[in-house]
Amino acid sequence: MLQVRLLRELSLGPDAHLSAASGLVRLGQRVHVVADDELHLASFDLMGEAPGRLHRLFAGDLPAEHEARKAAKPDLEALCLLPGFDGAKHGALLALGSGSKTQRQRGALLALDVQGGVAGPARALDLEPLLAPLHRRIDKLNIEGAFVAGGQFCLLQRGNSHSGLNACIRFDWPAVRAWLLGQGPAPGPLAIDEFQLGVLDGVPLSFTDGAALADGGWVFSAAAEATEDTYADGPCHGSCIGVVSPGGALLLMRRLALNCKVEGVAVEQRGAQLRLWMVTDADDRRRPALLLGATLGLPSAA
Repeated sequence: MLQVRLLRELSLGPDAHLSAASGLVRLGQRVHVVADDELHLASFDLMGEAPGRLHRLFAGDLPAEHEARKAAKPDLEALCLLPGFDGAKHGALLALGSGSKTQRQRGALLALDVQGGVAGPARALDLEPLLAPLHRRIDKLNIEGAFVAGGQFCLLQRGNSHSGLNACIRFDWPAVRAWLLGQGPAPGPLAIDEFQLGVLDGVPLSFTDGAALADGGWVFSAAAEATEDTYADGPCHGSCIGVVSPGGALLLMRRLALNCKVEGVAVEQRGAQLRLWMVTDADDRRRPALLLGATLGLPSAA
């Protein structure tokens, strides 16, 4: 089992918090987080318990009532750190909807400053051109993670049942960058690599997020949530962290000692040790999401 420690709750101030944290990027002593039922990005300091700061991604407001909010939300499930490019020389954050419903094909792009903070307003994106070819190839598309590794832009598809597909969908990063800049069409995928993640307590594990390693490999989080589709939540039987080699081989998986649903992961490698940050989805708007930390040793062949 992988031991974890509580770093902080994702508080936004008195009586306010994120509850459904779903995507995570760490930059220095701050983390940026998206939640699947919010219209904002939240930024939190790693030092202390200061409330997070919100950055609007989309105009408007969401209903407070649970079912109405679930139907209207953009379902932002992934947050990706992009390398620097024209108009964002210090890099950018890309928030992506899951694509599981028509209204969940929105994204937002935010340029970063030299310190890793948000440097201006978000630019809303229509992800339909990028996701349309995936809908034709994948039943029940449900994008849960995104990262850039080895010159490729990668999306993680979450399968929500024993027959669901867990896969890494790989695109050429320069082609995606050109599309984001309006300098080319949305590219098709280079490959769709399927993964068998196994089960916890008889419940299938499925991808919930991913983060790149410097050598082109990547780390992922996976949860065992007892649900058969991309819309309905279910009881969670636990979460795992896994590591994939640059060549796409699954190197290891470790179950978290804490029973929670991890939906976002960030990583820093120090030799053969991975320092991990994770955020949880409480599946209850009354409860704050948690920021967790852990250290994972790599196998000698990694």
